[in-house]
Amino acid sequence: MSNTLQTVWIIDDDEIYKYGFRKFVTMKQLCGNVIDFSNGRDAMDYLSDPKNNELLPDVIFLDIDMPQMDGWDFIEAFKSIKIRLSRKISIFMVTSSISYQDIVRAKNHSDITEYVVKPVNSQQFSLVFTDVLSRQTAAF
Repeated sequence: MSNTLQTVWIIDDDEIYKYGFRKFVTMKQLCGNVIDFSNGRDAMDYLSDPKNNELLPDVIFLDIDMPQMDGWDFIEAFKSIKIRLSRKISIFMVTSSISYQDIVRAKNHSDITEYVVKPVNSQQFSLVFTDVLSRQTAAF
């Protein structure tokens, strides 16, 4: 088992956040491949295509407020396809929403690993990557 993740997705329409995330992950060598989507629809289309089943992420960092398909709609669509995927994917909802309803909804949803409020500092991101790696190791 490696001490880095193979592939991470960012589903977020904030280009500055995605740029900073990519720089941090590269600098800390936390992941081999970062793929980003600007909305949940594009990511869901990719996940739903069986030919992409071997190119799935280890973890998804998902925003709530996005055009076309927001984070909650993505989670609902994910429920219907996750059994066809070749691996378990950890989903971290990373959002600027401090809404109590959003936090409770995320905590009560089995497909959401954790709810993280932006801005996220480097220590929080490092802990997320450590958490995902430890879960993967425990699964073996």
